[in-house]
Amino acid sequence: MKTRDMTIPHPLRTLVAVLCLLVMGTGGAGLAWSEVFLPLQLVQVPYEAPPASQEVPDVSVPPNTNPLSPEELTRAEALLPLLEGKQEFWAMGEFVHLGEPSVPALVKALAMPSPRIRYNAIETMSMMKALSAVPALVDTAKDANEIPRVREHALRVAIRLDPLKTPEAIQAMATDTNASIRKAAAFEARYVRQKSVIPVLISLVTDEERFVALSAVHSLWILTRHETEFHDWDSSTKQDRMAWVSEWVEWWNDYKDAFEIPEPPRPKRKS
Repeated sequence: MKTRDMTIPHPLRTLVAVLCLLVMGTGGAGLAWSEVFLPLQLVQVPYEAPPASQEVPDVSVPPNTNPLSPEELTRAEALLPLLEGKQEFWAMGEFVHLGEPSVPALVKALAMPSPRIRYNAIETMSMMKALSAVPALVDTAKDANEIPRVREHALRVAIRLDPLKTPEAIQAMATDTNASIRKAAAFEARYVRQKSVIPVLISLVTDEERFVALSAVHSLWILTRHETEFHDWDSSTKQDRMAWVSEWVEWWNDYKDAFEIPEPPRPKRKS
């Protein structure tokens, strides 16, 4: 015989407990459950929407767009050592407030000994969307004496700010002896919609490191949408890729003059 589920919803538990105590306290201990709660009727309270929130005035201070005075430039340069340590986020915020006119001071940070300062200087340029910093970022990305983490970040930020000025950095990084630098070039090239990066990516398909080659292939597919014959790139060896890359070379030689980078696919609208 099936029994009814007598589980009581959480909001009613306190009420039920109080009623039980009242019934038992008034001599109703012998009453059945149905005799106690049968008369009880639940009433749904109408929902009242909360009041609409009022618009909050914008009290933020816009970044500076005026050239820095000599005193302000001196102050900006004094902030550079603070880009490392407990006050680094405060210092980055100060540069953002000073705005793009403070980029010359940040460029000086790219030559300072501390990798943390150099990295945070690049991140600050990204936060302020400083287009004037792109040439310095490209130079940093190409610098073979810079550590990989800083070079990769410089390339990434430069591409987000102005991808048209970054093919030379991608080409330089694609021939670097460090595999992580070559992988960064292969991956980030997919965001540079320029024909000049296609031959660079094709050359990386036969890279010694498989993860570099796979990044190059994926970037080629994204930029060109060229459909090749099916190959198992994920488990391929360098010898396999050397044989397969001939398809890309042949295709590029036939179509490079007339080829145009296709428009990126638009995201599908949710129905």
